[in-house]
Amino acid sequence: MFTGIVEELGEVIAVTESGDGVRLSVRAPQAVSDAGHGDSISVSGVCLTVVEQDAAGFTADVMAQTLAMSTLGTFAAGTPVNIERAMTAHGRLGGHIVQGHIDGTGSVVEVRPGAQWRVLRISVPPHLAPLVVDKGSIAVDGVSLTVSAVSDADDAAPWFEVSLIPETLEATTLGARAVGDRVNLETDILARHVQRLLAFTPTAVAVPSEGGSR
Repeated sequence: MFTGIVEELGEVIAVTESGDGVRLSVRAPQAVSDAGHGDSISVSGVCLTVVEQDAAGFTADVMAQTLAMSTLGTFAAGTPVNIERAMTAHGRLGGHIVQGHIDGTGSVVEVRPGAQWRVLRISVPPHLAPLVVDKGSIAVDGVSLTVSAVSDADDAAPWFEVSLIPETLEATTLGARAVGDRVNLETDILARHVQRLLAFTPTAVAVPSEGGSR
């Protein structure tokens, strides 16, 4: 589990085919400073398991489903990535609860620069749009962000906006995002649970009569 607070900017060193997946090697010296075999590290929002490591970085296996659901399938040597180690039980929840399980990808459709900050408008797949709410939380490429605007519910091409402060622009890959770039999206876990519960909620609840058993 993660919080969406990026700890360092890493870099993909190598991508090697491995069956129907790939083996990803990442330079991330801070992340491996206290990491061990089997530990979880978020790479641009995707939770990966350390299978090899040295003082400079680590290697992880990425299965086919992850490649299909995220942007990791487009990674190559030199690709910058957001890195976060799994949170500790005694740590502060600086962002929000992030699992590292990507729901899908969106595309940057607009970039509005400000004097010290920047607004990104990002498309969202229609089936995920109900899970994105104004002033709610969302993880974009593993970065915990607050939604600053959303499209109308009947918009055929749904989107949401996030406002990036200077720290986010400098400390994460989002500062280099341009129109057309794809990003990993993870919606709020609480919203996903509510949606699933409602799918099992009957449309009408039968009320027992006074003479019924109790």
